Amino acid sequence: MKVVLDTNVVVSGLMKRVGNCALVLDHIIEGHLIVCLDSRILDEYERVSMYPRLRLDALAVRDFLNFLRDCGEWVVARPMAIRLPDPDDLPFIEAAAESSALLVTGNRKHFPKKSVGRVQVVSPVQLLAMMRA
Repeated sequence: MKVVLDTNVVVSGLMKRVGNCALVLDHIIEGHLIVCLDSRILDEYERVSMYPRLRLDALAVRDFLNFLRDCGEWVVARPMAIRLPDPDDLPFIEAAAESSALLVTGNRKHFPKKSVGRVQVVSPVQLLAMMRA
């Protein structure tokens, strides 16, 4: 199953190594999920993970981002003419649309149904339930 991970899922999974976001990251590392990304998405992961207030383990972040860089499915996403509450979220929708992937986010309100078109937006809990089914 292909997924595009919103930054909040990556950060939450790296911050607390227990919980649904951490399980999603574990499934990626184990090869049960394929992460689709582009350079804009990876740049955001890197930028946000450096925020001092997050106090993320720099080695764990580096290792995970290197894993994504090496093992992720790289996408060349076509621009989409849609409006989102946060324009910085557009790369995630574009990558998900281009790769026919699920967009996994902890902030579904950032991706209103009327704006995302055919992209299926799910929470980490929903993704895990889909994997169990």
